[in-house]
Amino acid sequence: MEIVKNFYEDSTFKWQNKKPLQTSVYRDFKNWLGAQNRNRTCTPLRKPDFESSASTNSAIWAIGLPGVVAWGSKCIYSLPNTQKVFLAFGNDVITGASANTLLYLARKLISMIRIGLIRERKSPPDTRVALTPEQCAAVMQNNPGLEIIVEPSPNRCFPDSAYAEAGITVQEDLSECDILLGIKEVPVDKLMEGKTYMFFSHTKKKQPYNQKLMYALIEKRIRMIDYECLTHVDEQRILGFGLHAGIVGAHNGLLTYGRKWGLYDLPAAHSVDNFADLVRVYEQVKLPNIKIVLTGSGKVAAGIIEVMTHIDVEPVEPEDFLTHQYDYPVYTHLKGGDLYARKDNDLFSRDDFHANPTIYKCLFSKYIPQTDILMNGIYWDADIARLFEKPDIQRNDWRISVISDITCDIDGSVPINVGASTIADPVYGIERKTGNKTEPFRKTMDVIDVMAVDNLPNELPKDASQYFGVHFEKFVLNELLSDNSDVIRRATICEDGKLTPAYEYLSDYAYK
Repeated sequence: MEIVKNFYEDSTFKWQNKKPLQTSVYRDFKNWLGAQNRNRTCTPLRKPDFESSASTNSAIWAIGLPGVVAWGSKCIYSLPNTQKVFLAFGNDVITGASANTLLYLARKLISMIRIGLIRERKSPPDTRVALTPEQCAAVMQNNPGLEIIVEPSPNRCFPDSAYAEAGITVQEDLSECDILLGIKEVPVDKLMEGKTYMFFSHTKKKQPYNQKLMYALIEKRIRMIDYECLTHVDEQRILGFGLHAGIVGAHNGLLTYGRKWGLYDLPAAHSVDNFADLVRVYEQVKLPNIKIVLTGSGKVAAGIIEVMTHIDVEPVEPEDFLTHQYDYPVYTHLKGGDLYARKDNDLFSRDDFHANPTIYKCLFSKYIPQTDILMNGIYWDADIARLFEKPDIQRNDWRISVISDITCDIDGSVPINVGASTIADPVYGIERKTGNKTEPFRKTMDVIDVMAVDNLPNELPKDASQYFGVHFEKFVLNELLSDNSDVIRRATICEDGKLTPAYEYLSDYAYK
């Protein structure tokens, strides 16, 4: 048969064409199952979407017993006079007795889960993606009941052609997808009613700028699974771009300091292809004897430390940082009891702090006279004490000339964050005397330069996407495909037109 020659070497049946079959093949097969029963070995499982026609390229026909099913030059068929059916399914070949196999595959294809990678539409456009082309292909190969469809994008860090070459369907229509994966918030008019979405919604803190999005998620009965809310039992986050936010935030802080004082030059992170390129730059740069404080824990702090290690900034203990001067660059890492203490007894307990943040004070004030650059990576909400207050920037002993606010909460832990900046224009100045926004990179202590980009990982989008996709496949995918997952339940903000129990505190924010 010609069909066999297209896919196999005669008699040995070795796989030759490793490109997974396209969506139309699955769609045609699914439609055929409900069409007129021409094959006595297969019972129709549902009504047809359309009647197949033998005159078209997508026509399906059956020949004899146990039956040959084929269309074009690819898909399901059996060799004449045998009792086997072969299905070219992704990179695999599934075999079995024709009737049973065909029925099994029919049910699998009808219940196939389709995941769509959506185009990022927020302005300025984000170039990250939840899964790389290679990861998409691997996910489909490892999960035969799953198909990934990619919406075309002119801005994604991996071009459409890379997905197509990996055998992934690229098309505008994602209406058949069950789950839609994005990165940043989806514009309200692009949300498809009744779908499951996963992206960073930035709604869990009742962010005012996303209240219309929250309204739409409820009104359109969308199941919203927020990446930020995917946690282990101990509330440790599973997914995020924190590592690369820390890497780029640390890099930008150093870049800003060098440019402000004319001491050294670093390239913008987005001007290189990947972090390995930055590491090669760091090998050629010698920093002056500056003192850096980094705050926070977790992946953001790990990213900052990664940069400090590669660019040869030495770690020192907080006590030594306060009392010593150095003839080489140093940093100290403030977290937990180094940064907070109870107001009544100066002690720190992690669990108590998380349960009762209002009874804790911040200890950062004593580091202000010893710090040249602040790299801020702490989690913050309104119940947690700020690192400092606005009047503090007028202190005579104020030393900080650059703040890299990686957390980027406007008027948050860094109260002189007056708004997010952009990758194209990442830094603004704050006048110490007035607190007003001004031009950055002025060689004076009268102005504090603030780096407040809110999508830092997008400066290294390939690295960030690769890292994110690995963890999505490792820790989230199976949970997502499960019928009963506590991980997914904890991260589901709303579904079926209402908030889930864990997020009912958003009621005054989510309902009109």
